[in-house]
Amino acid sequence: MTRVLVVEDDPQLVRALVINMQARQYGVDAAPDGATALRLAAARQPDVVMLDLGLPDMDGVDVIKALRGWTRVPILVLSARQASDEKVAALDAGADDYITKPFSMDELLARLRAAVRRTEETPLAPRTTRVETADFTVDLLAKKAVRAGHDVRLTPTEWHLLEILVTNPGRLVTQKHLLREVWGVTRSNKTNYLRVYMAQLRRKLEADPSNPRYLITEPGMGYRFEG
Repeated sequence: MTRVLVVEDDPQLVRALVINMQARQYGVDAAPDGATALRLAAARQPDVVMLDLGLPDMDGVDVIKALRGWTRVPILVLSARQASDEKVAALDAGADDYITKPFSMDELLARLRAAVRRTEETPLAPRTTRVETADFTVDLLAKKAVRAGHDVRLTPTEWHLLEILVTNPGRLVTQKHLLREVWGVTRSNKTNYLRVYMAQLRRKLEADPSNPRYLITEPGMGYRFEG
């Protein structure tokens, strides 16, 4: 059973989320504030976290940062905050998706399914288990990247994007393909997510993020990995 931790202080919304997810065989825990959420996350080890940013005791971005200190569990933000800088701040802190309130339950559940898919093990052919460059190594079997002898901490979404690109070396991977594979959507209004995540990957892996050697942008089309 996939276990979801819902962090939300609106009891009516919590009730609706719990009913809908339990009906689809998800296990659900709920926390009304950040402190309870962090305790429950450590105790219950959820598979996915759904997080409101406007919590009574602390900002949701701080909850994301605290979780990212020890777990790569997918984090879906549910928020009434619609400003672009609010979304970027949450994504930069380590969130994997951002869903603006009010939202349809069908869309939310589709995003939840996409988050779960991203963390599932994908069998890989032996010849594609390791990708090495002059600056970093990607171990596809262990699901980790190493740079300068140190593990690079990646969120599930960052990892999934990197995995798609490095397993298609030299080939253009379109924005539409990445949006469908990673977020389960093809709408063009999600291309800003791609820009944010590619910038994060470059900061973590490239020697010169502003002049990338490996993670190349094909303007208006998509991205390409050059080994």
